[in-house]
Amino acid sequence: MLQASFRAAVAAADPMQVIPRHLPVPPDHGHTLVLAVGKAAASMARAVEQDWPARKPISGIALTRYGHALPLARVRVVEAAHPVPDGTGEETAREMLSAAGALRASDLLLALISGGGSALLSLPSPGIAIEDLRRVTRDLLRCGATIQEINAVRKHLSAIQGGRLAAACRTNLLALIVSDVTGDDPTHIASGPCAPDPTTFQDALDVLNRYDIKPPRAVLAHLIAGVRGEREETPKPDSAVFRSPGRTIENRVIASARQSLQAAAQVFREQGIEAAILGEAITGEANEVAKVMAAMAREIRARGAPFKPPVALISGGECTVTIRRPGGRGGRCGEFLLSLAVTLDGVAGVHALAADTDGIDGTEHNAGALLAPDSLARARALGLDPRRLLAGHDSYGFFSALGDLVVTGPTLTNVNDYRAILIA
Repeated sequence: MLQASFRAAVAAADPMQVIPRHLPVPPDHGHTLVLAVGKAAASMARAVEQDWPARKPISGIALTRYGHALPLARVRVVEAAHPVPDGTGEETAREMLSAAGALRASDLLLALISGGGSALLSLPSPGIAIEDLRRVTRDLLRCGATIQEINAVRKHLSAIQGGRLAAACRTNLLALIVSDVTGDDPTHIASGPCAPDPTTFQDALDVLNRYDIKPPRAVLAHLIAGVRGEREETPKPDSAVFRSPGRTIENRVIASARQSLQAAAQVFREQGIEAAILGEAITGEANEVAKVMAAMAREIRARGAPFKPPVALISGGECTVTIRRPGGRGGRCGEFLLSLAVTLDGVAGVHALAADTDGIDGTEHNAGALLAPDSLARARALGLDPRRLLAGHDSYGFFSALGDLVVTGPTLTNVNDYRAILIA
């Protein structure tokens, strides 16, 4: 049932089902340029192709993660690196920016944006090399910064994010967005290429200082120059870019974690099990969030409060993992589950699943994992030390040894993490 609920959560964010309801009317006399970016880029572009009028001109580029491509007829698919950017992403982002700038007033820019776009759409600002951007990205991913903080830095090192794609074109723009961030604010999804950016160069510099990140010399010089007013800021909410007469720019979120959690809850309810949605925007260290949820599960098992069993506690959002001991394998979903296992210590009647809706937890091949009441006992019988593995951030090693990984392959969508704790 846990896996069925996860499948329902993913299906609720399937671009093939969601996109058709939001397609715009093609321009009367112009061309439509599709620029898709993110882990769902290829599936979003395919959904557009499927429903676009055959006689209306359309072309474009879909930039997605390696292994996430689909065959398309009218939109070209390019695969690049994620979560650390590469040269392919840089060159494709440059091409996309140029294509947007070449549009005429009678044309339409249809942007298809999904999670993962921040790393994929990697066009550094002039004077910054892609290797500089790679180094800063790696440091930010390891330090425990929130996605909002990471993207504040990315937007100020980019020539295309933070509203700069919108600023590059002179035509109407509609961005259809599959949200993978808490709050569903378009400025944070793929670092907001088509959305106004409320953050500043000073904000970006503050993030690096807060986490004691020492950036490459070119990056530091660029940010300091921006603070001094020697570099152009990203377009703000009151910028003329977003207030131009006769031109419309809309950023529309069409799929989010909330919708997926509701679909998952329905799976449990159809089986007569109460489903409590704790929230779609739960953040914090995965290790610590798990301890809170474990305490709740214990209370429910022991006292029937705040919910009477059987009940499924469902949540979404994006936790973080601060790497203190490099060398482990696994992502935030696995870390959450392993911490949950250690904290519960075999409490009877509690099963759980945590998985990323994009099909990839961290950098491994699994979406997440399953936890059962006997998981710790089985692990110890294999000679594993759960606490040591948790301290070393090796949740993949733990659940792989048990055969309890959840492996889906790329789902071609992304509305962040899904967690379900089933209490019998």
